[in-house]
Amino acid sequence: MGSAPRLKLLLDTHIWLWSVLSPTRLSPRVTSALEDQANEFWLSPISTWELLILVEKKRVVLEKDPVRWIRDVLRAVPLREAPLTHEVAIQSRLLPLSTHDPADRFLAATAKVYGFTLVTADEKLIASNGFSVLANR
Repeated sequence: MGSAPRLKLLLDTHIWLWSVLSPTRLSPRVTSALEDQANEFWLSPISTWELLILVEKKRVVLEKDPVRWIRDVLRAVPLREAPLTHEVAIQSRLLPLSTHDPADRFLAATAKVYGFTLVTADEKLIASNGFSVLANR
């Protein structure tokens, strides 16, 4: 029998992008967690939505069409899709967060609802309570 996963990691959008495009931006601790095959790796559809917005605003530049890039990466990298549910939407408004960014609120709520550890470099999320965080420091 295999052992249970050590961590269920939900990647913040920037951590997902850095892991693919710029892995040197990841801390040794995050890199180690992402390389540990005992862990589960999760991505929210909110990160897909956020990436498309960042590309539209030209804050992120990809080498190919963003939809194709996303589909290619999701095929190549073993990430599970985190369900976006009514409870996640409710928690996105109930969690006492200092950020009003809707993507951050949905990611924090997803981590809380499913017991995921949110992997992030966002200081507002790192300083928050109510869900587990693995800080990229």
